[in-house]
Order: sequence, then structure tokens, then C-alpha cells
Amino acid sequence: MKRYLSLLLVLFLFVGARPAPAQLLSILSSPSSSQRYIVRSTGGLLSVLNLCSILGCQVQGGLDGSLGQLFLVSSTTNLLSSTVSLLEASLGIVSVEVDQTLNIPRTAPLIPYAPGQLWQRTPINYYGTSVWYGYATQPAAQIVRVPDAQIGFNVTGTGIVADIDTGVDPTHPALQGVLLQGYDFTRNQAGASELLDFYSPTAACSTCAPGYVNQSSMAIVDQSSMAIVDGTPYVAFGHGTEVVGIIHLVAPKAKILPLKAFHADGTGYLSDILRAMYYAVQNKANIINMSFDFTSSSNELTKAVNYANGHSVILVASAGNDGKKESVYPASIKNVMGVASTSDFDTRSTFSNYGSQVVWVAAPGEQIVTTYPFGSYAASSGTSFSAPFVSGGMALLLNYDHDLTPTEAAWAIAHAQLLTPDLVNGRIDLYRALLSLQ
Repeated sequence: MKRYLSLLLVLFLFVGARPAPAQLLSILSSPSSSQRYIVRSTGGLLSVLNLCSILGCQVQGGLDGSLGQLFLVSSTTNLLSSTVSLLEASLGIVSVEVDQTLNIPRTAPLIPYAPGQLWQRTPINYYGTSVWYGYATQPAAQIVRVPDAQIGFNVTGTGIVADIDTGVDPTHPALQGVLLQGYDFTRNQAGASELLDFYSPTAACSTCAPGYVNQSSMAIVDQSSMAIVDGTPYVAFGHGTEVVGIIHLVAPKAKILPLKAFHADGTGYLSDILRAMYYAVQNKANIINMSFDFTSSSNELTKAVNYANGHSVILVASAGNDGKKESVYPASIKNVMGVASTSDFDTRSTFSNYGSQVVWVAAPGEQIVTTYPFGSYAASSGTSFSAPFVSGGMALLLNYDHDLTPTEAAWAIAHAQLLTPDLVNGRIDLYRALLSLQ
């Protein structure tokens, strides 16, 4: 009987007789509340509008910018049912994916002491901006040979590094002159200030599901200027500013494009991440940093990665903080460089995921001193803070060779300090990576 109804429905569509939405909905399986779906269509917006005119769903907007093939749809009808799938195929709908299936927290354990560099607050000039001495000279920068690379090869970074994250403090003194305006996908507006989350009574998004950023459970902040921000609504507040600060430490002259896809509680929709990826490519980003992970893969996330790679965009992602040999995404997707965390003693961080299925290289990720909102600094741990060392390093490599392809960039950064097999190519050495390009 179900097969007969499905065939009858397609026949109605082809001969121009369209059943009333109420009639059609009565034969479909409907969830009790509205669900969000990511819908890909070869027929563009028109075919999705036609689908929703029949099913009573709502098109929330496009996700892939100028391509016009990927859309966010909300519906009380189950768009994954077999009956609806037959209808979708007749309208040019090629795939449907639930937007909010990914909901796994990723937090590194708090190391209960502040590194000495956090108290070295003497201001110094760092390529045109004033920064704390402890930030510019911290051990992690020396370990990956940031000064050697910058001075030895006369590189300070070039191009645009996009960071998909919680946003950034656009007023931070250390970041002036390098921040582009960016975009806030959580509010659908230009700019990517995470300060709006702190001031907003609705900083957290209680209905968001997909993923959590990779950071320590609490940032150790300059307590002379403000209290430590803690608690569920603000557990990821400052994360984007911290990640951007590490990119800037490595590549101080590269432009940074902040793309806010996560809320202050660390949650965000997969659809916003996809929007950010397509936005980055279409706004001329050369590198995309993704300090977040999911344990379940996504077909549309893979398509977005392939789209970026096809436009010669270099992709870097954190390997995750479960301390396991497991696959997480996007780090495990082909053409993405997954980054594990190491200590200042060149050992794998106990919280870091490991193995060739998720790791390409490793970088320091324990007690990294970096920028924090309100013009302050913090020390945080997690693979979130390992990935931007690689993203910044990519901007240095592009400064040396403007025609570098993603494959060549991955090969160059793989010239690293070998440690253990579970860290694959080892801990990055930026000087050695640049040397390999000669």
C-alpha cells in the first residue's frame, strides 16, 4: 500500500495535479516538533520551495553562498521517510541530512597552575602591535621554531586565515590591523564579536546541538582585570580570541577572518559551520582553521571540505581531546590536516586523540599563553590550541611560496620532529618545513 501511494504521488506531480498539503501530510510520518534539515538540490531554491509548498515546511536560507544548491529547511514532516524521498527525487532533491545530530563535548582537563609566562606582562612591540612579553616568547613558540622561521626565511605570514569558532574580541590591542570584519552566523549579521555573547542574556543556545569546541575546562585569565568566566553558558567564551591569538603569534602579518558559528556555551549548528566554510572560500580565504570536532561524519561536511580543497584552500582541524585512538571530524576527512597536542617536553598530551586516522602532525597544546577578550591574556590547553600553530605555519609557508598547493603544504609541514608512531609525522618544526621548500 505504501509503495502504491508513493507511485501515485509521483504521477500526480508529473501530470500537474498537486494534492493539497493537508491531504499529503496525512499519509506521511510526522515528528511531534519541528526538525532542521540540510537539503541539497540540483534544482536550486525553486525545487526546495516546491517541496515545502507541498509538505508545509519552511526554507530558512541558503548555506553555500553563490552556489545556490544547499539549503536549511525546518519541517514537522519527516523529510527522511521513504515516501518523501521519492517526492524529493522527482523535484531534484539529491540529499537530505538532519542538522543537529552531533552533540559530543570535547574538553581537555584543566592543568591547575598558571604558567610563569602569564605573569610576564611587560609590553613589547610585536610586528607593530603591543603584546605581553610572556605571550611572544613562550616555550611553545620556541619549540616549533617560530622566531627561527620568521627571521631565517624573512616571513611573517600572508593571505587570509579563516577561523570558524566562537568569534573574536575585535578590540584586542594585539590583534589590531590584522582582523577582517568576518561574519556572525549565529546572528546572521556582519562582524564576529564574541563580546556580544558575554553581554547578552541569551549567550547560550539551548536548542543548538552539533558540536563543542576543544578547550580546557577553564581558561586561566589575568585575574587582576576580571574574574575567571566559568559555568555552562560561558564555558567556551573567549575560545575564538584564544585561537586567533595563536595564529597571530605565528603569522603576525597574515589577515584573520573570524567566522562565528559557535555560541558562548560551545554549541553550534552543523549548518552554520557549513555556511562558514563556503563563506570562507568565497571570500578568498587561503587557510581555514577548525578547532572543533564531531565523532560522527557528515556527507555535507565532506562536500564542503572537497569544495574548499578544490579551490586550493588549506584545511586544518584539531584532533580532539578524548585521549583515544578514534576518528573525529573534520580532522579525519581526506585533505584535512588533523593536529594532535604535545607537551613542552615533546610527549603526547594525555588528553589528545592519536593515530593515523585522525592525526597528520602534532603541535604544543598545553598551557598555551594567548589573547583573551577584554584586552587580556589566558593560558589554555587542548588540541584546539595546537591546530592554530599549524594554520599560522601555513601562512608562513604561503609567504615563502605564494603558489603552494594544499598537497605541497601538507608535505612540507610533515617535515617535523618525529616522536612516536601515534603522532604520525611528529611535532611541527616550522623552520624545517620552510627548508623543505627550497
